[in-house]
Amino acid sequence: MNVHAARPLGDTVDATPAPMPGDITLTGRFGSLERTNAAQHGADLWDAVRGHIEIWDYMPAGPYADAASFTAYVKQCETSKERIFYSVLQPDGRAVGFLALMEIRPAHRVIEVGNIVYGAPLQRTPLGTEAQFMIARYAFETLGYRRYEWKCNALNAASRRAAERFGFVYEGTFRQHMIVKGRSRDTYWLSILDGEWPARKAAFERWLAPENFDSQGNQKKKLGEA
Repeated sequence: MNVHAARPLGDTVDATPAPMPGDITLTGRFGSLERTNAAQHGADLWDAVRGHIEIWDYMPAGPYADAASFTAYVKQCETSKERIFYSVLQPDGRAVGFLALMEIRPAHRVIEVGNIVYGAPLQRTPLGTEAQFMIARYAFETLGYRRYEWKCNALNAASRRAAERFGFVYEGTFRQHMIVKGRSRDTYWLSILDGEWPARKAAFERWLAPENFDSQGNQKKKLGEA
């Protein structure tokens, strides 16, 4: 007799662990992503973020007073085994931002995109959106993760808007979740599931298509409307 017959159980799924993210280059129409390297990317990244201390308001690191201290931070990112960092490169090869795949739980096929630092040249650009598309596609389609997370300080309205624009679904707020730089942080949780990815992917592809941009490079329709 099945003693569990009267109780609901979760769906049976493939329990094969996902691989860790690796040293890859992802190339799109507006630029590319590649594994962060302090020697190659540090100076360009410093040029992109210096003088913009507001970038660090909701980050656990920063701000940085000079190139040396910032490059040391990028070196820590490069060598991290728990957070795998990728730099966002313009077509000319200049690094203008970076992000990480983190909170990686291969056994459950759960991964988070975070530690997102977009320098001034990358903010509100097609490349900024394309970078999010490419890293999500890598997580779902190449690595086979089934849950893709986004977490941010609940006070970070810009991050919340960005996540929702990219198709993440709000799941809840963890109250007094962290202490960051001596301040209490409530954390806003969102995710995209593998079953939701095909629709999100199609929305990204419609938005990124050449016909969605005018001759000045301005979008014709917003992401989700394209």
